[in-house]
Amino acid sequence: MALTETLDIPARDGYALGATLYRPAKPNGRAVQIHAATGVKQDYYARFAAYLAGRGFTVLTFDYRGIGRSLHSSLRKLRARMRDWAELDAAGALDFLEKNFSHTRILAVGHSFGGQAFGLLPGHERLAGALAVGAQSGYWRNWPLKGRVWTWPTTHLLLPALPRLIGYFPSSKLGFGEDLPAGVAIEWASWCRHPRYLVGAVGAEDSYARFAAPLRAYALSDDAFAPPFAVRAMLELYPASRTELKQVSPREVGAPAIGHFGFFRERFRDNLWRDAALWLEAQ
Repeated sequence: MALTETLDIPARDGYALGATLYRPAKPNGRAVQIHAATGVKQDYYARFAAYLAGRGFTVLTFDYRGIGRSLHSSLRKLRARMRDWAELDAAGALDFLEKNFSHTRILAVGHSFGGQAFGLLPGHERLAGALAVGAQSGYWRNWPLKGRVWTWPTTHLLLPALPRLIGYFPSSKLGFGEDLPAGVAIEWASWCRHPRYLVGAVGAEDSYARFAAPLRAYALSDDAFAPPFAVRAMLELYPASRTELKQVSPREVGAPAIGHFGFFRERFRDNLWRDAALWLEAQ
């Protein structure tokens, strides 16, 4: 049985991140850091992390600054950009694993934004593999026409305007998860308006071009937030990686729905989780 430890780890700039470490009873020589989706607390991935630890993986989850246990004061006072979640926070997780588990192969699992931003991670050369779930290029035109009915107003109006009016983005009131720091929402909106999404908006072409770890991406057929076309567009941002697109429908796993958030629910431990774990074990 895995041992669970609650701790704080430093981001690259010293910001304290609330984290959870899952220590396996019989380590398999691999460590996994889980990058959450936008506005999602690390607790959402706890059962998946425990499952991986039960298979021998050392697993680290953490909250991005401004989310969950990594919010230490008023959200309105927090100065943060979305890129900080990768360049500072996820980088801090990688530093922690490399320092404390130096003889393991380090892998990353990213959900939505967490999988989009592998290429922004400083030191991504140290990753032995990366697995993305519902990770898409968020350019608003990557949605079919009916999806643009909400992607355009969200990325052109709500995300950039509301934080400037009230000092943060009220995701919780709109059904988008945890509230976001103003700078995160405003930068995210700018990415969604760029045809090359974050790579073009940030100017990160060189970093993404150097990402060479194997990358598997799951595209769920009923995922309204990450339609397969947008997931394929995300994979195209990683030209040097050996990428694999794994498309899954609810019918294939005997479920009525999976959607953007279903993959990490325990009902999928014997199919989706097992499939992901086998891939991670092979890296």
